[in-house]
Amino acid sequence: MKNVFVTGASGFTGGHLCSALLKKGCTVTALVRENSKTGLLEKNGIKLVKGDLSNPTSLKGIIKNIDVVFNIAAMYRQEVSKDMFDKVHVEGTKALLEESISAGVKRFVHCSTVGVQGEIENPPAQESAPYNPGDFYQVSKMEGEKLALSYFKDKKIDGVVVRPVGIYGPGDTRFLKLFKTIYKGSFKMIGTGKALYHLTFVEDLVAGIILTGEVPAASAQIYTIGGSEYLPLEDLINLIAEILDSRVSKIHIPLFPVYAAAFLCEILCKPFGIQPPLYRRRLDFFTKDRAFDISKARKELGYSPQVSLREGLTRTAQWYKENGLLD
Repeated sequence: MKNVFVTGASGFTGGHLCSALLKKGCTVTALVRENSKTGLLEKNGIKLVKGDLSNPTSLKGIIKNIDVVFNIAAMYRQEVSKDMFDKVHVEGTKALLEESISAGVKRFVHCSTVGVQGEIENPPAQESAPYNPGDFYQVSKMEGEKLALSYFKDKKIDGVVVRPVGIYGPGDTRFLKLFKTIYKGSFKMIGTGKALYHLTFVEDLVAGIILTGEVPAASAQIYTIGGSEYLPLEDLINLIAEILDSRVSKIHIPLFPVYAAAFLCEILCKPFGIQPPLYRRRLDFFTKDRAFDISKARKELGYSPQVSLREGLTRTAQWYKENGLLD
């Protein structure tokens, strides 16, 4: 694995993956959009090529002399139409697979999500648990995953599917709002707080992703990459509060009125094409079990998460503080 190609390189996970690959001595080429922030990538000596997974024609001929493709890019922050999710997660994946085949790529690592399994009925879930996507984002990721697997199983190209579990770490802001409300004492639990939650420190995740690009026996397999522990959401909140030296309210807000308000927001905002301030998918954090079995990755890849949950949360909290993000 000398020459690698990474999509989503300007994002949190993709950026960490590029750095880890450089440390391994790889030559890294990154796919970036016109408006991507590329300063750090350029500083690190990463070759940049312009293209957009939502525009398959922009991908023509961009993959050259590449051993392994890591398809990390995803659209996840916005509540958009299924068509837009499909353009990136399904059509973009197909175009990238075809380009990789034409370029003679040796392995294609496709980054999916544990979200394709939706709410977990019998946690912790193994990779073989049924698909059960709960929204447009998860449905599109499921369809993209199935598409990639069909290419791998039909031997059109050698490849692996990775399903990351809740990604966090210094440099990411997806959990900033949670840390901030806990730090300021304004966090309120919606529902019972008993739903299981599982996280993955970003350094552990990229180590697992790299293994899927290296281990020959991983071909045409699915691997869940997660941290070594999971716990009820209420315990996670209390742990973060302890790290931040804050106190958490014991008040629990009933789920139904919040869910109804989110549904109403979606209905009212949709005709105007604006992002709803509250939507149902965000409430999954409070209500759905997210606990996964990583034993397959341990056994077949030699994956071994190195950062404990407490250490990872502490390092993340410290980064937020040092950058003045909690004030």
